[in-house]
Amino acid sequence: MTNSESAHVEFDVTKPSISRVYDAMLGGKDYYPSDERVLDHLRATMPDVYELAKLNRAALNRGVRYLAGTAGMTQYLDLGAGLPTMENTHQVAQELQPDASVIYVDNDPIVLAHARALMSLNGRTGVITADLRDPEGVLAHPDVQRLIDFSRPVAVMLVGMLHHLHDDENPEGVVDAYLDAVPVGSHLFITHFLHTGEESRALEKSFLEFLGTGRFRTYDEIIRLFRGCKLVEPGLVPLSHWRPDSIVRDKLTLVEEIIVGGIAVKS
Repeated sequence: MTNSESAHVEFDVTKPSISRVYDAMLGGKDYYPSDERVLDHLRATMPDVYELAKLNRAALNRGVRYLAGTAGMTQYLDLGAGLPTMENTHQVAQELQPDASVIYVDNDPIVLAHARALMSLNGRTGVITADLRDPEGVLAHPDVQRLIDFSRPVAVMLVGMLHHLHDDENPEGVVDAYLDAVPVGSHLFITHFLHTGEESRALEKSFLEFLGTGRFRTYDEIIRLFRGCKLVEPGLVPLSHWRPDSIVRDKLTLVEEIIVGGIAVKS
């Protein structure tokens, strides 16, 4: 962490935050009335909307275990990381790869404020306040340059984040910019809201109206985000079906259907 970042952190609690809304969905306590109002509207649209965050978090843990264990990745760029909770990326990765380096990136300053304790105990982990929509700025940040060796493979993680980029913010171009900075053998990990019909359209409307972001894209739109990479098995699938720890039922709930993900290798 740079001195300027560590000196003072300011954030506006009157405006809802993606990271705080997700934290509340996961049972966290670091949210404010502005975030709670968003949650109330989302619950009114889909009562079990909290399951989205839980599915995403469980998939993140399984994905990082794959990256660290099976793929042997030792460098992680976790973009749009959100507030720290149980089994964070660095904890899962470093359990399997003790020398793994992890950089968390989030544009909400409250994430930095709550993550300081993590960094003070772990010299291989960094957190920066930056906007993932600015790949050049993120990649040039001193802490990123200090912890990530871009001559070696990097796991680029956009878990639950690209659906918070509007179409005019060019999510495909953002992904391409990060992949251009990492060598062959790097991995791309994406989870994303999936458009499945009227139910997902109604939830998308609630996200956009009350949080300002939350785009439900088609399977074809999401699969294009992996262009230039080869998806590992089982491909781009509902998160419940991505290398589950236990047997899952064939018939998915609506919440399970509307969030998908996959990991791919840059070739």
